[in-house]
Amino acid sequence: MTALFVTRRLPIDVRAEAPPEIEVRVFGEDRPPTGSEIAREARGCAALLTLVSDPVDDALLEALPTVRHVAQVAVGYDNVDVEACRRRGVLVTHTPDVLTDATADLAFTLVLAVARRVREGEALLRSGRFEGWSPTMLLGVELSGRTLGVYGFGRIGRAVARRARGFGMRVLYTSRSGAPAEVEASLEATRVPFEALLEQSDVLSIHAPLDERTRGRFGAAELAAMKSGAILVNTARGPIVDEGALAAALAGGHLFGAGLDVFEREPEVHPALLGRDDVVLLPHLGSATEAARQRMARTALADAVRVARGEPPAHVVPELR
Repeated sequence: MTALFVTRRLPIDVRAEAPPEIEVRVFGEDRPPTGSEIAREARGCAALLTLVSDPVDDALLEALPTVRHVAQVAVGYDNVDVEACRRRGVLVTHTPDVLTDATADLAFTLVLAVARRVREGEALLRSGRFEGWSPTMLLGVELSGRTLGVYGFGRIGRAVARRARGFGMRVLYTSRSGAPAEVEASLEATRVPFEALLEQSDVLSIHAPLDERTRGRFGAAELAAMKSGAILVNTARGPIVDEGALAAALAGGHLFGAGLDVFEREPEVHPALLGRDDVVLLPHLGSATEAARQRMARTALADAVRVARGEPPAHVVPELR
């Protein structure tokens, strides 16, 4: 019998949905397990179902020599040392496609919340300080006619662009490779250099993976190069943005505001951001719909079953294809 270790309780019953030839072990607490806990509880397992909070590194793989497959329950997999897996012949899969709309919805929620100062308005009302309508109260930013810049134009970036078009926004994007001509045409999107994206975007939404090229990509110099009064939104990976530099750019009045769903040292948030009214902060909710999280879990489980049966998985990460 093949054994599978799941690092957290998921929104599906993995034990009930796995076929009988697979033994399922699930970490019993609703917190990220430590590496030593995974090594202990997954001993003898052939596969791991992991989350973005679970570092899968060479040391863990060394402690678990029977593991042949890491099934990441996420589209991103920067927590997995793919090269270490390659050296050991360990497959790595992920869950693209199934969380695109949920994450795009959340990204645009942040755009709207920052642009219309929703956090400040709710706080005003709940505190009892609202004394009636005023023509100068909490004036925000209209999106129609403004420019959305998308950093990383994969599935989620394109879905955000599609939503922006519905609000009458112009779309620019920067990515390592250009989108197909038909995609650009349907979204009326134009690919521009990174510097132009910074200079021209009224709203800049980040949708790139975290790697050595994107880590710290939005630092002090890049934030200073952004259009005055712009909004920055990050629903991708926290370390793409230097939070200290972002706090300074907001404090100096250069940016209108920011919306963050991910953080540089998650779950910690830079203290200079916590008290700011011009920042909307969410606890990594990008894919947090019941349907999306269930699809993620079932996609990862399905690949684990395929591998256990000697079949090729459907969603191998690009580096191992």
